[in-house]
Amino acid sequence: MLSARAARRRSLGCLLALTTMVGGAAAIAAGPASADSVRDAQQWVLDAVNAPAAWQVTQGQGVTVAVIDSGVNPDVSDLIGSVITGPDYSGLSTPPTNPNWGMHGTWMASLIAGHGNGFDSGISGIAPRAKVLSIRVLPDKPDPAAGFAGDPAYKQYQHEPPGEAQRALAKAIRYAVTQHASVISMSLGYGGSSQVVRSALQDAFDHNVVVVASSGNSGDSASDRGKSQAPYSYPADYPGVLGVAAVNQAGNPAWFSSGNLSVQVAAPGVHVPAQGRDGHIWVVKGTSPACALTAGVAALIKSKYPDLSAALVVRAITSSAQHRPPGRYDDRVGFGTVDAAAALAAAARLTKYLPDGRGLATSSHFGGGAAAIPPPPVQPRKVGPLVLFCLLATACVAMTAIAASRFVLVRPHGTDAGGPASPVLTWVPPAGSQPAGSQPDGTGPDTAGPETAGPETAGPETAGPETAGPDGAGEWPTITLPVYRDAVTREGRVTAEQQDPGQGDRE
Repeated sequence: MLSARAARRRSLGCLLALTTMVGGAAAIAAGPASADSVRDAQQWVLDAVNAPAAWQVTQGQGVTVAVIDSGVNPDVSDLIGSVITGPDYSGLSTPPTNPNWGMHGTWMASLIAGHGNGFDSGISGIAPRAKVLSIRVLPDKPDPAAGFAGDPAYKQYQHEPPGEAQRALAKAIRYAVTQHASVISMSLGYGGSSQVVRSALQDAFDHNVVVVASSGNSGDSASDRGKSQAPYSYPADYPGVLGVAAVNQAGNPAWFSSGNLSVQVAAPGVHVPAQGRDGHIWVVKGTSPACALTAGVAALIKSKYPDLSAALVVRAITSSAQHRPPGRYDDRVGFGTVDAAAALAAAARLTKYLPDGRGLATSSHFGGGAAAIPPPPVQPRKVGPLVLFCLLATACVAMTAIAASRFVLVRPHGTDAGGPASPVLTWVPPAGSQPAGSQPDGTGPDTAGPETAGPETAGPETAGPETAGPDGAGEWPTITLPVYRDAVTREGRVTAEQQDPGQGDRE
């Protein structure tokens, strides 16, 4: 982990998750250790993630894991034949032959794909038959307490432009995608986010690549400052990336491991044996080895279920984690410690829900689509009932109009001195019935009937104004309101006798 002084030099953030060595040079021996002592020292790590049980299902064959780090020495004994050397994006001049080149990256590669000397000696990675694609993006930091001089170009790296390291990381991610890596392991971190890195990660997700990153080693400094959470580390905190914290041999959170919401799972990160670029066995600590071990578990899943989506691989690992904390989540260990065998079983269950792990086609509909929607509780109206309804409505309107036509509101021509003339409400007889004394085309108020009978023909059918038959054949009553002189009705001109005797001629 870089010092606070170095962090101030890099405005976009510093490397947070580089592994720190345990005090002393090589923890097991200054030179190559015996085979049995190496495996004995490593066995607790393999058991902690339940790797031996997972090896009964797969050992990572057919999978390439991109290790974006300080470089990997392909010639160490536990990695011979397993390393593909990729480009160097660090922009530094240190050659791979330098004894201080690629120490950290070689440690991580041995934890992912180390094959040892069989299954009884040497360092065994979690996916011992996987391939490692080495992509260099940064140098190793010196650690005098561990007797490690560090990369000669480390000081030069500290003075690079702020965005240069992030652009190098983005190039490495994109290169890993072009080389068809199934998993990307990044045991590194920056204090700030980057758009170019975020874009490169999206490219990885679009190509179904599982991305794993360490969540940082700032836990102890956060507790010293009295903060509840450690600073976030990128790329662990980017959406879609599986962030990993560190636990000790007892399964408790490591004191240095960053506690924040980027943590999804945890893995061993204290006293972890790993092979260095010099061929020696080193004991390392940090969230870096925890990240590499988890990347090995992801490689096992992709080996067994190559078509399972990256998101479902992450779900398989998080949902099957062991030693779950109270409340099922904790920002120090996430959902628990990774369990390789349980993760493979969870991945198998996920493939049953989605054939081949490919997910649903974009043309599919959740829940069956429109065909699965139940019919509405009220059936739509058909044409026949709608026509009948319209006919009934028309008949009702016609009957209302006929009834209303029995009353006629008449407005007279004249007006009195106080305003408009008052209307006359007159009853109109039904069609075919002509009241006596009424003649639309008559010559005056004294015309007798429709035949204009003379005085000799005054029979029962020439009823005068006073006559009325029992069956309504006589004169219909006329309801007449007071009117002014010369008011006009449908029966003709009103006579002087029909006027209100109290009304005079006001014209």
